[in-house]
Amino acid sequence: MSQWRELTRNGLWSNNPALVQLLGLCPLLAVSGSVVNALGLAIATLLVMVGSSTTISLIRHQVPSAVRLPAFVMVIAAFVTCAELLMAAFAYSLYQVLGIFIPLIVTNCAILGRADAFASRQPVLPAAIDGFMMGVGFGAVLVLLGAIRELLGKGTLFSDMALLFGPVAANWQLTLVNDYQFLFFVLPPGAFFVAGLLIALKNVLDQHLAARAQPATVAPRTERRVRVTGTIK
Repeated sequence: MSQWRELTRNGLWSNNPALVQLLGLCPLLAVSGSVVNALGLAIATLLVMVGSSTTISLIRHQVPSAVRLPAFVMVIAAFVTCAELLMAAFAYSLYQVLGIFIPLIVTNCAILGRADAFASRQPVLPAAIDGFMMGVGFGAVLVLLGAIRELLGKGTLFSDMALLFGPVAANWQLTLVNDYQFLFFVLPPGAFFVAGLLIALKNVLDQHLAARAQPATVAPRTERRVRVTGTIK
């Protein structure tokens, strides 16, 4: 159980691909203009990470070291193709919005990095759990970034969710500010700004937790000897 807790903590917080490793920043910053775009890419990335990590762990003893990385890229590309076809079949409008960023999951360094550093050296179950937790951690940051940018840039939340969930989500939009738009947060510079704030917030929380975990130091007690002189009558 300690191994599962360690994998969960690494994926969600201490070794988060987006906030710590700073991998996969291209789709993270480019697609996170709204919650629906971020959620769609997060689900696709999660499926690819779990599938590729599991498959690479299964074939790790059959792949020669000379062609290890090309083989891993081919496995990842196969799962990206599956995710792309599924999105085109069930959420075609969102697929058109995301465009080239779905095939670009193949080049996501977070997926290839975990495949080479962990999945290729571990049994199937730990590799699958690691891929799932890393995908959830990456997706959580992606969705949070999309929510902040949509809120600050458009004054809404959950707009156009019908692109992913169909007509049932047509009324999910929350309009917090009417007739509002702040282009800075909608455009790429806003993505860099919000991502930097999230990274800084995580570092501050880590420092605070580390300070609380340290035992309180007690100052050493010093004794002073006072020499008393006097006359006895």
